[in-house]
Amino acid sequence: MDTYKTKKVKKSIAWTVAFVLAIFWLIVSIFPFGYMLMNSFKGRFEIMTSGVFTLPESWFPANYLEVLQGDFWKYFLNSVIVLVVSLAVLLMLAAAAAYPLARMKFRFGKLCFSLIIACMSIPIHITLIPIFRMTTKTGLYDSIWALIGPYVAFGIPISVFILTGFMKDIPKEIEEAAMLDGCGKFQAFFRIILPMSKPGLATLAIYNGVNMWNEFSFAYTLTQSASNRTLPLSIWEYKGQYTMNTPMILSVLTLTVLPMILLFICTKEKLIEGMSAGAVKG
Repeated sequence: MDTYKTKKVKKSIAWTVAFVLAIFWLIVSIFPFGYMLMNSFKGRFEIMTSGVFTLPESWFPANYLEVLQGDFWKYFLNSVIVLVVSLAVLLMLAAAAAYPLARMKFRFGKLCFSLIIACMSIPIHITLIPIFRMTTKTGLYDSIWALIGPYVAFGIPISVFILTGFMKDIPKEIEEAAMLDGCGKFQAFFRIILPMSKPGLATLAIYNGVNMWNEFSFAYTLTQSASNRTLPLSIWEYKGQYTMNTPMILSVLTLTVLPMILLFICTKEKLIEGMSAGAVKG
């Protein structure tokens, strides 16, 4: 009886500690967004006179109306095009590369996998000048299409790594049964492996999508004109040489992160399913 009570007390303490830590992490996560949202409703000089931690005098969304009436939708469309095309190419290439690495045995297979994983250690910023020179020589500079190549290239290593582990967990008996029914390697890939890898692909789409949506370095380096800017660069409209409209910039940032928050809320089950499926070995 004493042992049962001891276990019950330990369990209660563990749950209490976990609950307190969860609340603490929730506050830490929400505070930056709440701070940004609150100050986005202030006037241009109100944030200087009243302070950054005070409530706005008026909650009228004048800043948001001005942003939405400007070029915001043009930047938004550019970001959506880059995101959709980059993700489609990235996921297809990553799946095509992960399939032979996970399901086939061939010479230098481990070496190829090791080289792909080693590419994860390459810093993005040391590639800016070579990619800039390559983009200018190919005539893609100052266009949204110049961003697709770097986004795909830097997303492939982590995507192949995750998908390879995910595809290894798919039972081989399913693929062997399909082979007995006359399926070739290509048919098995498209009809069996790829559909069964949907949770992993969804996880990678969310992970890489967030990174591409918020990416700044390549967008800043490879585009110049306002018509080809993506959302992270739209804050330039509200920043001058000697001053900036901070509440307006915070309004833009709020509208920029809002789609990713809504996407995460709508797809959180797929994300958790993909992470848990890839973590369990059968």
